[in-house]
Amino acid sequence: MVPMMQITEAIFANGVLKPESRLTLREHQRVRLIVESIDTPDDATRAAALREFTDGVANMKFKSNGGGYPTRDELHERD
Repeated sequence: MVPMMQITEAIFANGVLKPESRLTLREHQRVRLIVESIDTPDDATRAAALREFTDGVANMKFKSNGGGYPTRDELHERD
């Protein structure tokens, strides 16, 4: 049997995904879901994510053993 694919958008509310269009499925039919958010984050969410990222980068500790950092080619040559 060839698997059937249907694409629709859905709303997640009260712990349940609610499709926006009717699905042609048998009762208790098993399906595979791939969930992709289609909402665009608002400016406050985007700004908070950027702050978290830049704070994380600022707190990173990169150290060398005194010999400098390896070049890109040296990194790709190592085993």
